[in-house]
Amino acid sequence: MRLVPKWALLSSGCAPVVLVGGWTGAALFEGPSYDPVTQTISVLGAYGAPGFWVMTLAFVALGLCHLLTAWGLRAAATAGRAALAGGGLAALAVAVLPAPSSGGSLRHGAVTVVGFTLLAVWPVLAVNGGSAAPWALRLAPSLAVTALMAAGGAWFLVAMGRHGDAGIAERVVTFVQSLWPLVVAASCLRHAAERDRTAVPG
Repeated sequence: MRLVPKWALLSSGCAPVVLVGGWTGAALFEGPSYDPVTQTISVLGAYGAPGFWVMTLAFVALGLCHLLTAWGLRAAATAGRAALAGGGLAALAVAVLPAPSSGGSLRHGAVTVVGFTLLAVWPVLAVNGGSAAPWALRLAPSLAVTALMAAGGAWFLVAMGRHGDAGIAERVVTFVQSLWPLVVAASCLRHAAERDRTAVPG
């Protein structure tokens, strides 16, 4: 099992912080007219939105965090690291292709769907080894978290169709997606530390 550098813990840990900080800060600029329960994060990052620059910076920072973490997670399978990096590139693309101030955008929507899909499947693609692998790189927990993300995506689509709590659904699933790389990095580092302790004689 290849070692994971400790800085991967920092890059992965920053991802949920910048995401939540971004939507919280942008919502403050938006004021009471913005409803985080029913309105999406893309509204905050739309052209002309008061907090456009805050959400844009958050998307850029999130994308860079995922790219750095994908580079550092050497213990994960290559396909999973590539999917995580692709999710990071999608976050950068969302910053470059924000939603319009009114109406929809096919390009923005397509990039968002691609990013969500890559970040949903990367846990399964990253599986590397059996029971001897770090916990977060084993098949069972990876399948479980991918299924959780897929369920969150379905919740979001249903909420959008019914004009319901789409904002809450989106925040839950994107937070889980931003948090899982940190769980994987921490699991790999803990696994390496335990292996080193057992390797020391006496």
